[in-house]
Amino acid sequence: MHDTEYANAAIKQLRKKHDKPFFVACGLFHPHMPWYVPKRYFDMFPLEDVATPEFLRNDLDDVPPLGRALNAGKRRFVEQVLEKGLHKQAVRAYLATTAYADAQMGRVLDALDKSPYRDNTIVVLISDHGFHLGEKMHWQKATLWEEATHCLLIARVPGMTRAGGKCERFVSLQDIYPALAELCGLEPPAAPDGRSLVPLLKDPKAPWKSTAVTALGDRYITIRTEGFRYIRYRDGQEELYDCAKDPREWTNEIRNPQYADAIKKLRASVPALPEMSPQMPSARKRQ
Repeated sequence: MHDTEYANAAIKQLRKKHDKPFFVACGLFHPHMPWYVPKRYFDMFPLEDVATPEFLRNDLDDVPPLGRALNAGKRRFVEQVLEKGLHKQAVRAYLATTAYADAQMGRVLDALDKSPYRDNTIVVLISDHGFHLGEKMHWQKATLWEEATHCLLIARVPGMTRAGGKCERFVSLQDIYPALAELCGLEPPAAPDGRSLVPLLKDPKAPWKSTAVTALGDRYITIRTEGFRYIRYRDGQEELYDCAKDPREWTNEIRNPQYADAIKKLRASVPALPEMSPQMPSARKRQ
């Protein structure tokens, strides 16, 4: 299994004698599809105990055309999974591969724990995106809804973070680099993307502009705050979800006059990026 080999490579580095600061990036493939892992990880999740996520078959009825087009191919996949009665099996496979990935990262952390670097090494665990398992009639990633944009972010900084601490603020993966630079006493570039997470690592309740912005190519953008998710598509089509009342984002409130003030503020907070201009060629073509 490749992820076992990746973990082995990280463990090998942690077992070496280092006389200078070092950086180890251990990236695992799973739980990306295809979901092939040793059987013992499937055995951890008896099929009768597996729960599937709640979803609505008509969930996309109030989503604008560009939003529906975004998941057209994956919707057919979801419909086939449901038609063949394989939803539980699919979720079980996702859980099994996640457990396998957890086990490999656990091996790396065990190696760090047994090394001389245990008390002076920063650890950051992230996932690059979330994962739909039928929610919004979608599978996998590449959407601007909660399931795809909400990812793991766990940090342990010796002498700073507390075990079991939890922060409810919204941040971005772009905030990790400036945080690491500050923690390591390094000088970051003059204008790095993101904001250093150090204030939140010191105090999870520290003042913070709790906003996360996610873009999908040069076509679509979403802003997530503690109360709302706002989505704007390239030609001006929009979605708004009251995440406090509607955490599964089942009801698009963009035409609800009760949310006029919130919509106005969110529209004004969309970054003035040239990529949002209709005249820009697609990112794929530029590459």
